[in-house]
Amino acid sequence: MLARSPARSPGPIVRSLHRFLLNRTALLGLCMIALMIVAILSYPLWWSFKPNDIDLLAMNAQPGPTHWFGTDGVGRDILARVLDGGRISLLVALTSTVISAIIGFLIGAVSALAGRWADAVTMRFVDLVMTLPPVIFLLVLASIAGTGIWPTVFVISLLSWPLLARMVRARLLELRERDFVMAARGMGAGLPHLLLRHGLPNSIDILVVFATLQIANAILLEAGLSFLGLGIAPPAASWGNMLNAARSTAVLEQYPWQWLFPGGFLVLAVLAINFIGDGLRDAFDPRAELN
Repeated sequence: MLARSPARSPGPIVRSLHRFLLNRTALLGLCMIALMIVAILSYPLWWSFKPNDIDLLAMNAQPGPTHWFGTDGVGRDILARVLDGGRISLLVALTSTVISAIIGFLIGAVSALAGRWADAVTMRFVDLVMTLPPVIFLLVLASIAGTGIWPTVFVISLLSWPLLARMVRARLLELRERDFVMAARGMGAGLPHLLLRHGLPNSIDILVVFATLQIANAILLEAGLSFLGLGIAPPAASWGNMLNAARSTAVLEQYPWQWLFPGGFLVLAVLAINFIGDGLRDAFDPRAELN
């Protein structure tokens, strides 16, 4: 009889995914953000009001059967503006996270794999960026770039990549001394081949965890900029400028639904994404292999 070949053990990605699916908190965050995204994307199909529709007969209306979340000071529907603001906030967060992840990976990988001089120059540049006061740097960039979706994406992207660059460099400094990388160098492999064939696959766990947690951070940064009037400018809705519009004492005391719902959605979105990020970080932790 022929001997049975031993069953192949699942790869590290499959094992990490299995550990993630066993994390109830991470699954709760995944369900929360999935429901929020479905509502944000589908609300024009089931909600009759648009974000900038003005109803002068329903100014500052309380939540009710017509306006579920009430209206603001000019009669705009809060539910429509919260969901549309969520679309803009998530768009800014996702786009800026992708750009900052690309920048951080390229700088960190080039620093680790391109040689000593490249490492010295890029790391001094990263150190310079990280020494700048983040709040002041953010406000200066925002005032230069102006308001709107793409200037906000640009500002957040430029602020968010240095930490990822250092993490990728630390991972690939150890990788470049391994035999298969040294063999690839000996066979004449160039830097692009090393980045895509060896650097990227061995940094994917860092990139996934960074991207997940950075989305939550970018949502908060966009909300903060919009609250200060430097992010998404009215009449476009975002959670930050909705909170800015409701900052007066009269609104805070007499019309709490105008800040409660955008603030609540902001907190829930950030909380859900952080749950997912913590679950991914635990799932990709190499020490979990020993448990």
